[in-house]
Amino acid sequence: MAPQVRRELPPFIQIANHFRQRIVDGEIAQGEKLPSIAEISTEWGVATATAAKGVKQLQAEGYVRSSTQGTFVDLGHKQTTGPDRLRLLRAGGSAVRPGERVEVLGAGLEPAPADVAEALGLAVGEPVVRRQRRYVDDEGVIALSTSWLPGEFAAGAPELLVPEPLPTMTFGLIEERTGRRAVRRRDAVAVRRVPDEAAPFLDVPPGTPVLAWTNHYWDQHGTVTEYATDLLGPDRDLTAEYDMP
Repeated sequence: MAPQVRRELPPFIQIANHFRQRIVDGEIAQGEKLPSIAEISTEWGVATATAAKGVKQLQAEGYVRSSTQGTFVDLGHKQTTGPDRLRLLRAGGSAVRPGERVEVLGAGLEPAPADVAEALGLAVGEPVVRRQRRYVDDEGVIALSTSWLPGEFAAGAPELLVPEPLPTMTFGLIEERTGRRAVRRRDAVAVRRVPDEAAPFLDVPPGTPVLAWTNHYWDQHGTVTEYATDLLGPDRDLTAEYDMP
């Protein structure tokens, strides 16, 4: 197939993409002020109307709020997913946004249930590492997150079995100890009813419908290294933005 020339993105989209990425990567934190429309216009060499359109795009996507005092980062109830945390970790060394807290609820070796065994390419009942944590902020519960990893990782990374936060998350610890780097993922989103055992951690009644975000991660050798599911807290949004070809 012959190569195709891509048209340059409109300037206001480039401006929105630039600031969105800085917000997602944690370079501009919750509550921080963005440059003024006049400053963006001067820095980018565009008309003030174009700069204002870029900021309005961010506002429409739920990343900022504007007032007479200026434009401020306001992520509201936006969800930080596992892939987001991996990107934050690699960009800034921390997978937790300002204002967020992580509570590790449990960690240890367990026999692999059927769905976990299938996801990790193991036999049912084989030992697997199970880590469960809850992310919260001032608005309440962000997500109840459960990760499953091959049990073999516990020998080289015994910290996986300790119910305490991992400074570099499971991704960074596995890469550090084994050289296996997460390079590809598959995501699936579905509406699920909260199981009885999970309801107290999400502060909702059992059976409440919530969004479930499931991730598979592969290393550079094409082997699944982690299978994870996040049950989102109530009223949390799950969003993604992509440049269209």
